[in-house]
Amino acid sequence: MPRGIALYILTAFAALAQERVDLDAIHRIKSEALENSKVMEHLFYLTDVNGPRVTNSPGFFAAADWVVKQLGEWGIPAHLEKWGPYGHGWSYTKFSANLIEPQYAPLIGFPLAFTEGTKGPVTGEVVMADLGTEKDLESWKGKLKGKIVLQGPPRDLPLDVQPLARRYTETDLSTLALAPQPVAPRPGGRGGQSPEAARQFQDKLAAFLREEAPAVVVRGAGGRSESGTVFGQGAQRDPKQAPLPPVVALTPEHYNRLVRLVQHQVRVKVEVEIQTKAEDGTDSVNVIGQIDGGRKKDEVVMIGAHLDSWQGGTGATDNAAGSAVMIEVMRILKTLNLRLDRSVRMGLWSGEEEGLLGSHAYVKEHFADRETMKLAPEHAKLDGYFNVDNGSGKIRGVYLQGNDMMRPVFEAWLKPFADMGVTTVSIRNTGGTDHLSFHEVGLPAFQFIQDPLDYESRTHHSNMDVYDHVQAPDLMQAAAVVASVVYHAANREEMLPRPPLPKPQPRREGAPAGATHSAN
Repeated sequence: MPRGIALYILTAFAALAQERVDLDAIHRIKSEALENSKVMEHLFYLTDVNGPRVTNSPGFFAAADWVVKQLGEWGIPAHLEKWGPYGHGWSYTKFSANLIEPQYAPLIGFPLAFTEGTKGPVTGEVVMADLGTEKDLESWKGKLKGKIVLQGPPRDLPLDVQPLARRYTETDLSTLALAPQPVAPRPGGRGGQSPEAARQFQDKLAAFLREEAPAVVVRGAGGRSESGTVFGQGAQRDPKQAPLPPVVALTPEHYNRLVRLVQHQVRVKVEVEIQTKAEDGTDSVNVIGQIDGGRKKDEVVMIGAHLDSWQGGTGATDNAAGSAVMIEVMRILKTLNLRLDRSVRMGLWSGEEEGLLGSHAYVKEHFADRETMKLAPEHAKLDGYFNVDNGSGKIRGVYLQGNDMMRPVFEAWLKPFADMGVTTVSIRNTGGTDHLSFHEVGLPAFQFIQDPLDYESRTHHSNMDVYDHVQAPDLMQAAAVVASVVYHAANREEMLPRPPLPKPQPRREGAPAGATHSAN
């Protein structure tokens, strides 16, 4: 063997040897996770029984109570920890939309969150009104009361010959492992409408709809919607605001049919019935469970996922999948009675979909206020935080979130899972979910890389986000990987290396508290 190659191999093994890896514990974790898995049982109760789980809705609280009860049955103390204020919760108990004339057809869709019901079946004149600019709002002022409004033009649906689901190839993962190219700042910002201008217009549109009081606003779900799949979330960005008149998202095929009929001046009759309920006066909660450690029990390793969802499906891939994995990790660690020097704490968050609100509130209460960077005593005791929230695809690696000091640590921890496809340690940042609440106050916080499957193409925030689109073998693998990472973090002699503390980040004026990130 050439001397250079031998030296490289010895150096690599020396680096890995510095990070202790307990292969016996990994073997036991794999056996429990893969041969005695309960992860799909957890998923069943979070979705089929208690989904969807819009924050502060009955479904969310039922799911949270179930988690506390289940952890308690395993001997893991758990509780609901209040945070807030949030605003009213929302749920719907009935939805029916039908084309009556010129021919009968049921319409596929669902109401958007934080909108009112119809107070019984309603019909009305169907009009098409593009409400995309302030000029549009002015032109339609005083003309929409009591009408069924098709908001916006139809959408072309070109034939898509690409598969809906995919897994990362070795080429994909090799690219992901490379550091991104640095991007020089552009003087004057980017072209087009700024995010702040877009937010301001959405607030004006909401005020316009409240004042005009149409019977129902119908939107053709944009983006990836087609073939009966409807993507939809909330109708307004701040749940503290008064609810909007009824707003419905339809699959674009059905929406396009309504638009064509109106454009051809054919008599159109649509009947819609929606029953909704605003949940007022309830405290927002996160679910917290903990397995106490031994000789370093005051130091904590945290795992988490968001428990809340949107209302189109049952919130299976977003994010009952991640929540089920974390519940399963706690079960595995407790069942195997593995030695844990540090305590292991699980947080299942609410308000993620509205802007990471639950995890942000928890971090502010326990660790640091990102607006002032005033640190609480617990900040020094959190070893690290690990998150799962990118659908139900198996874990393929981890994002370092710019923390290069963690590279040799993760390389050692993940090497025993290389034959299960876990090979990639990426320096890149990834956003949109709850690890950011920890990362932005200087705590080691990480989101795992997952196979994309059909998360973005079919299930994310859609009516197809249901149990049947979750891949059981992938969740079993993810539970094994996360349990092993947590075990090694809990028993590592030193705490995980930390990035430098960031500067304070004052909240943008007029923005809802915590709502500075897009969410998954």
